[in-house]
Amino acid sequence: MTAQMAQTVSESNAVANPTDPEPKTAMISGGHLVAKALKAEGIDVIFTLCGGHIIDIYDGCVDEGIAVVDVRHEQVAAHAADGYARMTGKPGCAVVTAGPGTTDAVTGVANAFRAESPMLLIGGQGALNQHKMGSLQDLPHVDMMTPITKFAATVPHTARVADMVSMAFRECYNGAPGPSFLEIPRDILDNSVPVESATVPEAGRYRGSTKSIGDPAAVEALADLLARAEKPVVLLGTQVWTSRGSDAAIEFVRKNNVPAFMNGSARGTLPPGDPHHFHLSRRYGFNNADLILIVGTPFDFRMGYGRRLPKGATVVQIDMDYRTVGKNRDIDLGLVGDPGAILAAVTQASSGRVQKAGDRKAWFNELRAEEDAAYQKRLPKQLSDANPIHPLRLAHEINEFLTEDSIYIGDGGDIVTFSGGVVQPKSPGHWMDPGPLGTIGVGIPFVMAAKYARPDKEVVALFGDGAFSLTGWDFETLVRFKLPFVGVVGNNSSMNQIRYGQEAKYGHDRGRIGNTLGDVKYDEFAKMLGGYGEEVRDPKDIGPAMQRARESGLPSLINVWVDPDAYAPGTMNQTMYK
Repeated sequence: MTAQMAQTVSESNAVANPTDPEPKTAMISGGHLVAKALKAEGIDVIFTLCGGHIIDIYDGCVDEGIAVVDVRHEQVAAHAADGYARMTGKPGCAVVTAGPGTTDAVTGVANAFRAESPMLLIGGQGALNQHKMGSLQDLPHVDMMTPITKFAATVPHTARVADMVSMAFRECYNGAPGPSFLEIPRDILDNSVPVESATVPEAGRYRGSTKSIGDPAAVEALADLLARAEKPVVLLGTQVWTSRGSDAAIEFVRKNNVPAFMNGSARGTLPPGDPHHFHLSRRYGFNNADLILIVGTPFDFRMGYGRRLPKGATVVQIDMDYRTVGKNRDIDLGLVGDPGAILAAVTQASSGRVQKAGDRKAWFNELRAEEDAAYQKRLPKQLSDANPIHPLRLAHEINEFLTEDSIYIGDGGDIVTFSGGVVQPKSPGHWMDPGPLGTIGVGIPFVMAAKYARPDKEVVALFGDGAFSLTGWDFETLVRFKLPFVGVVGNNSSMNQIRYGQEAKYGHDRGRIGNTLGDVKYDEFAKMLGGYGEEVRDPKDIGPAMQRARESGLPSLINVWVDPDAYAPGTMNQTMYK
């Protein structure tokens, strides 16, 4: 028994007075064991919605100095835990009650699963001695969560609580990261056991390093390919940021003189204006490269399942998950391990043999010409004074508004698709989007997580009006916890990404069925909940309104009325379905 453990037992179970003839054994509850395990993992906040099954965890968190951020919907708690993991590099944690509390959180867990985000969802459950008797909110949570987690289990005994929390965290990092789920029955959580009988793994001693470079021979092979390539390109994907490999990626790109594209959370690895940073010429780059390196991005719908890569190019894939390498498309070389560690190892192996790295000026000029041409083609719409406001003008104003300390969050369909081609974060880890599940409604919980984790950073969020509607009531949680941000709603009173495909398939007369929303004044909604709000109908007013929101020091919503008949190119091409 350690002194620290003895100090945190509840008063009712404290060690008896030494004058007593038979001193009582120090006891600890399941909820306090949860809190100890969270503390060992470095968790400093849980996102939660209360329920009778889980309140002993709150009591333990108070004793361990872990903050409790209570939200209005369990989906928000799960998304916030996902967002917290993305921001901090530590796993996030959400705690919800049994039954509908756990099912409400399923979407957040599923989003983290597809986005490869490490988080732990703890769900309540009826007492074991009421198993299969029809207890309040009893559901087969583990069966439901198993397909969308890396680990899902029921804690069978109070003495195992902390041990299984640690086990769940360890499984979060098995291969590519992802979520875990633990169900803790109420009697297991509320019960107390002798401190010495509880298994409490020590911080830093229950899981190993994940910084593997995989097969050293593959590292050498990639270094040789880079040395011989005349027109290489690299796509840096989300796992570069997940692995905190941004510095290694930057060094790799510069020392090997490789043009770089970025997607997902890797956006911002190189700042706009960096000579190795390319954004709008990706299709041209892939079509004309002789070596294509895909780092931390699967060949899923975002990559056309690999079919958008030409057959004549040499394709190399780096990923944390063995199952992803070579999936949907044959490759020439696959490396499994930590992307940052692998890129650093390749850079070291390339030293002294990058024969052609200095001869790529023509290739860079070729790509830059394509980049500039694409930018000039789009620029008139970015600067358009049209009313209703063109979404590209809104995206342009947001991009101009961002500073090096601004974290950008996109939550929506068509409006965020527009922003993806325009908004460019200026630093690593300053971009957040749902990920490949395409979940809308992540914006408010991601704001919550980002601002809580990084109070020194400005958070700027763009919402579609449909996306904001899903979790918008937790704007009040941001007000309550004093988490200011600059929020912009691109309001076209429509689910426009769906509307376009519907009109194309069924005609204009049926284009508005099931996808049209009311004209909601989200600026007034923000004011009602104690935040800052403004309405904008003229494009020249967007920037000044965002500046006033920044200066307000409050959670804010700028309600910008955008053209409902403007569609992003990706929406018009229906690329998400191809």
